[in-house]
Amino acid sequence: MSALEPSKQVRKLTPLNNLIFASRWLQLPLYLGLILAQCVYVFHFWVELVDLIGAAMGNADSLKHILDAVGIAGTRPTRLTETVIMLVVLGLIDVVMISNLLIMVIVGGYETFVSRMHLDNHPDQPEWLSHVNASVLKTKLAMAIIGISSIHLLKTFINAANYTEQTIMWQTLIHIAFLLSALAISWTDRITTMTHNEKH
Repeated sequence: MSALEPSKQVRKLTPLNNLIFASRWLQLPLYLGLILAQCVYVFHFWVELVDLIGAAMGNADSLKHILDAVGIAGTRPTRLTETVIMLVVLGLIDVVMISNLLIMVIVGGYETFVSRMHLDNHPDQPEWLSHVNASVLKTKLAMAIIGISSIHLLKTFINAANYTEQTIMWQTLIHIAFLLSALAISWTDRITTMTHNEKH
């Protein structure tokens, strides 16, 4: 007699089932690719930051790179202004938020769909990872996308003189669509959770 209850006994997988289950490891190169994308974002962040510091110290080339990056058209300022600094800082915040999104996808996705990372007693375990599942991850990703969209929209409003009314309108509508999508995802998750709890 096995010490395990019949329902908890480990069944040996058939070769076909084992192959299908092992196919989850095909996602590993995708997550490794996202780690490389994270490296690109880190490099981009430091390039922007170095240019910002250089422009603050009066470097003309750094100022030109900054103005090109934030899309200042027409008559360009000859030195940093509060608006330009704000646009650059919002761009840096945007990079950080996208980087956070990448971390959630890499760590949460790997933990949920590929293999357990056994971080239960690790002092640096993310708080959200302890109760992550596909539904929670989907909601968190939706909220992160809304945050990123908000930063983009704020940058557009600050630099509105360089955008057409149609562009601003479409960016606003797209942001509203993201908000409605997140609300729909949260509402669907709530209904699913309530249904699951009622069955138990």
